[in-house]
Amino acid sequence: RQLATDLVHNGVTVVSGLAAGIDSVAHQAALDAGGRTIAVLGSGVDVIYPAQNQRLAAQIMQQGALVSEYPLGVQPERSNFPPRNRIISGLSLGVIVVEAGARSGALITADFAGEQGRDVFAVPGSIFQRSCEGANRLIQDGARPVLSVTDVLEELNLAQVAQQAEVRAVVPTTEPEQNVLELLSAEPTHVDELGRATEMPAATVASTLALLELKGLARQVGGMNYVLARDERVAYQVG
Repeated sequence: RQLATDLVHNGVTVVSGLAAGIDSVAHQAALDAGGRTIAVLGSGVDVIYPAQNQRLAAQIMQQGALVSEYPLGVQPERSNFPPRNRIISGLSLGVIVVEAGARSGALITADFAGEQGRDVFAVPGSIFQRSCEGANRLIQDGARPVLSVTDVLEELNLAQVAQQAEVRAVVPTTEPEQNVLELLSAEPTHVDELGRATEMPAATVASTLALLELKGLARQVGGMNYVLARDERVAYQVG
């Protein structure tokens, strides 16, 4: 709770999975601190899991976003959660594992973060507690230990987080984002057409559009059609 609160006070958006336990605590702490938080679901956005987080989900929609790659009505099947973890890490500059056993889903998120070039952090715990085994193992394997919010802010160079957040909001940060953005205009373009034009897999197009929507660069107008959300198009080169 304290770590999430301190991050929010430094202008950082908290991304997590709305699960019971640490996820819920992190979301609530961000909300209580007046910050923004994003919950990535393993179900359709109309199916809140666990059910006791209905009120929390409603609060998140007011101060952030609920995100899912699954259509409305999709139930929270066990197999949905590992894939959704890649979206949690993909939306983040870094992933912090606060507590994790040897088989925790948080370790899957950490693995995705490493593959995506994100920084991985872990809060050290007692070597005699099984619930700390995964986080301690991450530190042993090279994750940055976190003793305070300063460790995160310094590693991610977030001293100017407000200005960086403003830039991230308007600049495509990956080649897929740039490729999709170049095809969007004020006229609706169907997601299938974007897939054919970019020659990207459907899943990549969908996740890229979701990120562009979160940045305020793209907008869905119904029937899986998208338009450019900004009035002015600016050319950016992703290196």
